[in-house]
Amino acid sequence: MAIISPQDPVLPIGSSLTAVCALSTDLEITARSLYWTLNGKRLARNSYKVLSLTESSITLHHLNGSLQKSGDNLVCHQSSGEVLAGSCLYVGMPPEKPANLTCWSRNTKDLSCRWSPGSQGETFINTQYILKYKLKWYGKETDCEDYTGQPYTCYVPRDLAIFTPYEVWVLASNQLGSAISDVITLDILDVDPPPDVHVSRVADVEDQLSVHWGSPPALKDYLFQTKYQIRYRVEESEQWKLIDDAGNQTSCRVAGLKPGKVYFVQVRCNPVGIYGSKKAGIWSDWSHSTAASTPGIERPSRGSCELKPRENNATLRKELKLFFGWMRKHSYGCTDISIKLYDQWRVWLQKGQKTHD
Repeated sequence: MAIISPQDPVLPIGSSLTAVCALSTDLEITARSLYWTLNGKRLARNSYKVLSLTESSITLHHLNGSLQKSGDNLVCHQSSGEVLAGSCLYVGMPPEKPANLTCWSRNTKDLSCRWSPGSQGETFINTQYILKYKLKWYGKETDCEDYTGQPYTCYVPRDLAIFTPYEVWVLASNQLGSAISDVITLDILDVDPPPDVHVSRVADVEDQLSVHWGSPPALKDYLFQTKYQIRYRVEESEQWKLIDDAGNQTSCRVAGLKPGKVYFVQVRCNPVGIYGSKKAGIWSDWSHSTAASTPGIERPSRGSCELKPRENNATLRKELKLFFGWMRKHSYGCTDISIKLYDQWRVWLQKGQKTHD
């Protein structure tokens, strides 16, 4: 009986639109009797005009994002309320670059990945996300097909290789544009950092600390050797020193340290030789920093400037006041105050505000 043009337009947020409802000449009504609705709500008469006996137009300014992914319904009615014609308005934004892509494997045969839809997230129109992956040096691009889990996740159940790096990324697209996430490289055998990292003094040895850690849980059921690396830094420095190969053991003694200093230590691992393969896996992330202090007081070098006793005492009192404040907030009734707990507090001080919260 009538037609609205344009049909199903796609528009960026903030756009204006003029639509025309053209009546069939077979109808015994005129455009003057028509009215318009948007998502069932009648629009003000001063927003549309009669162009001819058979044409009515409406102009919408500064359009907001669509209230529904399937589009907003712009409808032309005759005076009795009967629907004559309709059009869907898709008002939104192109997708932003997907972020925070992470993947993991439960059994070294499958792959699960999760991502965020970008800083803004909401596009107001239907946006499709496709997880893509391929072998890094060869092989064709493949789309993940199982999106039935949590939002912004996909699951690859089979036919994946180990000890062969994959490139994985996410393509986001809608009617206004597309965006691609950063490409991450991973091996299906990627593992978490070593757990339960502990750092402690070696009796009264001033220049050494002992480091212990656990094996990666994901690899306990497999025949493997795991290479470990340790890195450490003194509290006042951002420069890490690396112990390149700590072997397949789960402990190490770090020597050559300065006495009377707080050190931060991290450990990471690399699985090697599963199922007899001689190829190395991919290094894990570094573990969270764990801290300990070496005993003793470093003697000042000639020409150095020491704090006066009163200044030194004031600095210590201020730091201990902060420490006990932290204890009251985080210890939950624990009364066993030790140098180890004090060292944990020094690690906490190094973290950002988000971690504090």
